[in-house]
Amino acid sequence: MASTYFKRTGTTTVNTYTFSAWIKLGTLNSANNTYQVLFSSGNQNILGLYGGPTTSGWNALYHYNNINLWWTNNLLRDTSAWYHVVAKVSSGTVTTYINGVQTSYATSTYSLGALETTTDKTCVGVYAPSTTSFFTGSMANVEFVSGTALGPEYFGSTDSNTGIWKPGGSSAISDYGADGFKLKMDTTSPQNDTSGKGNNFTLGGGTPTLLQGSPSNVWANMATPTWYDGTIANGGNTVSTNQSNYRYQTSSIGVSKGKWYWEVKLSTAADYALMGITCDPNPTNTTSNWILGSGASDYSVVYNTAGGNGNKYNNAGTSPTNTPGAFMGGFAAGNIIMFALDCDNNTLKIGTNNSWSNGSGSTNQTFSNTTPISITDPTATNTGFYFASVGDYGGGTSVLEFNFGEGFFATTAAGTQADDNGQGLFAYDVPAGYYAINTKNLEAYG
Repeated sequence: MASTYFKRTGTTTVNTYTFSAWIKLGTLNSANNTYQVLFSSGNQNILGLYGGPTTSGWNALYHYNNINLWWTNNLLRDTSAWYHVVAKVSSGTVTTYINGVQTSYATSTYSLGALETTTDKTCVGVYAPSTTSFFTGSMANVEFVSGTALGPEYFGSTDSNTGIWKPGGSSAISDYGADGFKLKMDTTSPQNDTSGKGNNFTLGGGTPTLLQGSPSNVWANMATPTWYDGTIANGGNTVSTNQSNYRYQTSSIGVSKGKWYWEVKLSTAADYALMGITCDPNPTNTTSNWILGSGASDYSVVYNTAGGNGNKYNNAGTSPTNTPGAFMGGFAAGNIIMFALDCDNNTLKIGTNNSWSNGSGSTNQTFSNTTPISITDPTATNTGFYFASVGDYGGGTSVLEFNFGEGFFATTAAGTQADDNGQGLFAYDVPAGYYAINTKNLEAYG
């Protein structure tokens, strides 16, 4: 949500209520004692994420009553996942839940004061009095029940097949109360209340970045860093290669069959920026350099002004200069690179700005005439899956903005092109039979 928030002034004062929201982290904290607010009304009632002294810089759920701060022992670390958080407040006593499970706290006593909706604006995504501590991620199904303390079973339930906590309560909410609301946070009118109470909000701050993803349909992103030490931002879809080692970062979802499409904008270009796929999200030799293209089942193309711009790399060992090969035209900052991965026919097709590679140093073909890279059958790789990937070879800091179909390069709208299932917002036409990498499309493959 970045600098976006939602605000309204209520009509009642209550000290029994329920707040529920599905959230997806936009960033991970790099410093202690930092805050991102999910819900607030004046100084007395704040629920949010806290980078605390015991969390090694990661986010933890907290609440605050203008005197005391309490944070959970439960850590939120995955920028690719949707988390469901609930705060049940009964006469000031707070019980919180994450994904349907009651949290534990670093302290034993905790409470919140009465909700002063008539005095201070109720805000979602920001600290109400000073409009600070913005929540930087995504939110969905934000609900507030005034006058009733409800458990998580009213907002979510366990999927009988997967065992995963999912949206949709097993118990119905009979009345949201005078100041209750439900914001679906959809892509058309995120500020509108759908609870039946008509308690619409006003947008504040910047224009919201409304992604296509939801708790019911999770999209690939560039995941939470593990052995990679570059910077991940914008909900996991922007990668800066300001790293100390020649490493790579992979997508949160891998694919083993089917045909898949995604786009990457080379926002800032530095030599030896590498883009492609790998079968290994965590190479075994993580203590040494391992560039994207080192292994037999790593495939990448490079931006490089010193020579070899547009070359491909595969099985290159420890250096991309070992086995370079002309493949497509060179890249420039601002280019949008298109990837079409076919796991059924073992090919990877790559293009730039709506033209596709000829396989020998130019990008001047239609999709049907493009020359692909032949890849190892997924079943013969180390993991059985391929992951979208990005890395570098120490040439400086490049910034690469991935669009797996959620509709943005960083915070700029990408386009309007969808796949054959009607999924995604891409800059260019998705080739027939290729799909955005998300859980709904994965389910279609069985």
